[in-house]
Amino acid sequence: MISSNSPTSNSPIYLDHAATTRCDPKVVDAMLPYFTEMFGNAGSRNHQFGWQAEDGIEIAREHAAKLIGAQAKEVIFTSGSTESNNLAIKGAAEIYARAAAGQTGRGHIITAAHEHKAVLDPIRRLMREGFDATFIQPPADGVITAEMVKAALRPDTILVSIMWANNELGTINEVPQIGRLCHEKEVIFHTDATQWVGKMPTNVEADQIDLLSWSGHKMYGPKGVGGLYVRRRKPRVRLEALQDGGGQERGMRSGTQNVSGIVGFGKACELCFNEMESEGKRLLAMRDRLETELKKRIEVTVVNGHPTKRLPNISNISFGFVEGESLMMGVREIACSSGSACTSASLEPSYVLKSLGIGDDLAHSSLRLSLGRWTTEAEIDSAIVMIETAVNHLRRLSPLYDLHKEGVDLSKIVWQAH
Repeated sequence: MISSNSPTSNSPIYLDHAATTRCDPKVVDAMLPYFTEMFGNAGSRNHQFGWQAEDGIEIAREHAAKLIGAQAKEVIFTSGSTESNNLAIKGAAEIYARAAAGQTGRGHIITAAHEHKAVLDPIRRLMREGFDATFIQPPADGVITAEMVKAALRPDTILVSIMWANNELGTINEVPQIGRLCHEKEVIFHTDATQWVGKMPTNVEADQIDLLSWSGHKMYGPKGVGGLYVRRRKPRVRLEALQDGGGQERGMRSGTQNVSGIVGFGKACELCFNEMESEGKRLLAMRDRLETELKKRIEVTVVNGHPTKRLPNISNISFGFVEGESLMMGVREIACSSGSACTSASLEPSYVLKSLGIGDDLAHSSLRLSLGRWTTEAEIDSAIVMIETAVNHLRRLSPLYDLHKEGVDLSKIVWQAH
């Protein structure tokens, strides 16, 4: 029998939902007419085909706005979170740097050292263009607090960008408190909410967020489409557009709109809004079972990040005395990752884990296991056995593990190079 979670019976167990999710069949059904019958350009406002496309986009905008507690006019459609992050960070920096004209430098930006590359790299580019930046070093539990941001604030701070939930650890930062702090200091606040939105309750108004990025393919929608929330009042946030053209999306994102993708994005937002509470409880129960069983069965097993301030569907676990690449090969019947999908081509240990002070040995031997809508209890039970078997096999090949079992303190061994 073919699992509903897999395209074929030979497919691995899919536990990589933090990288991407299967497109929900209901989303696909909503999109299909916009490839064929309703194929018009939303910018063609003088005939029925254009009107149909525009209506599809505006219905999707309503669903997207409802999911995050915003007004429909505050949602801009993009190609995904990377573009949303770039537009939010670069666009805000360019506008608010002008307001800071006359000061030394172009302005100061605050972020965290374990943010996604789609935040870190735009900020590093801005630094090359004359902006200054502070990268807050996370504590061992990975949680960025409002007090940490407060300590980093300067008179010339123009922008704070702190993700809501970390993509590798699932740890949840103090976003509402940071939002309140930024509004008190009249500093623009952006959050990369790619892993958060669709899984946890979101209200940009109550949480005092100015800019929020999220993506369709992380919440059972299509790839290549995402959203950016841009606050319209108290304060009205302005952005410098990254590309010019026909003035679509309130002039912030010119270009022919991806109608079918946007419709799918909106349907995904609608489904997540309706199923969020029950799905969150289901995923949390399975994630807790996964972690409890692995820690019980395998010694020197560490769950990375804060023990409770984490998303219900992400678990990042390190296994001592196991070589990382061999571990990934040993669990090849499980589709998972050793870090962010955007950096998985690198053989270096995760910079996110290293930023928490985790050593190269444990950082190399970590798995990110992320659950989703079609994950079953039977798959979790199978994954537990597969991981236990792989770790035990690799440890039998490890001389360091033999020393550990003999009670040798490996941290006190002086290794000599030959």
